[in-house]
Amino acid sequence: MTVPTRPSSLPQRPSKALLIWLVISSALAVIVLVGMLLSGGPLGFGLSMLLALAPLPLLLAAVLSLDRLEPEPGLHLGFAFAWGAGVAIVLGIVLTLAGQAVFARAGYGEQTVDQLGTAFLAPVIEEALKGAALLLLLVRRREIDGLTDGIVYGSMAGLGFAAVENVGYYLGAFTEDGVGGAVQLFVIRGLIDPLGHPVYTAMTGLGVAYALTRRGPARFAAIPLGYFGAVFLHGLWNGTAMLQSLGWMGVAYLVIMGALIGLVLVTVRERRQLVAKIGTYLPAYQPTGLLTPPDIKMLSTLSARRSARKWAKGVGLGRAMGDYQQAATELTMLHLRAEREGADPAVFAAERDVLLDALSQARRW
Repeated sequence: MTVPTRPSSLPQRPSKALLIWLVISSALAVIVLVGMLLSGGPLGFGLSMLLALAPLPLLLAAVLSLDRLEPEPGLHLGFAFAWGAGVAIVLGIVLTLAGQAVFARAGYGEQTVDQLGTAFLAPVIEEALKGAALLLLLVRRREIDGLTDGIVYGSMAGLGFAAVENVGYYLGAFTEDGVGGAVQLFVIRGLIDPLGHPVYTAMTGLGVAYALTRRGPARFAAIPLGYFGAVFLHGLWNGTAMLQSLGWMGVAYLVIMGALIGLVLVTVRERRQLVAKIGTYLPAYQPTGLLTPPDIKMLSTLSARRSARKWAKGVGLGRAMGDYQQAATELTMLHLRAEREGADPAVFAAERDVLLDALSQARRW
């Protein structure tokens, strides 16, 4: 049994617009990769793909682990990743080259044009394009319930962008310096700083999510602030890398890691707040018999939830306990959305009843 999430808030079939953009983005990513294959040859391309994909499963797991309490739909996560890998990559290349051409026509030398492209144009253009995935999801604003959602969607767009971009960088290093050059670059981009792009775009996602989940007109200032934060971090890394100074790169790395720690702390704090809200909303459902005082106590702390899943797994009820906890969390989120945005009583009741039915099916203890 799979617990339905946001049963009445989403259409029964996937959004056509989202599917269209997913197909377009995926096709563009494939076209870029095929172009790299044709220009670099099968050996260099194969090695570059291997190096680019090697850390990806671990990075995806790390990002998705932030979203375990209230997972986002796979289609939307896949869209964000594909957007970064396809549309953002292609338009980023085109617009950066166009911007460099403008500077060249203005009389700047080749070296200056390259530096402006790396330290200024690329961060401004690429972060705008990756962040556009979040803006497209605004039309489905019910999918962004908290700051964690914005961070996760932004990180997915950044991971998609980095995966394809890294293939190009590794291929260029292979062409110039062979296997050794590609592996050396992999150590920097794939091992030392694999979360650069996800962290940058997560800042934009944080700003978008804040604007959606807070009240008052001033909240919309969070979107440009998040974007400027993404551009600053991206430009800081690109600029110090261009200087080829280990000292300055170390400073930039520490700043980016500080931002990463801050983002993780935001998700941890929000997760704890959400779990605590269970004790506020769910006691009202005790008369149904689906949420007893021991159940609510278990659901109200992360450690108790983990212990309950461990116990349930030992007696063959692991999936049922997971579904039960997910339905209870969704029921809490339903109340939070209604409190924040207001809700039509009939729609609220329909969503509530579906989640109560899910609790009924999952509770076997």
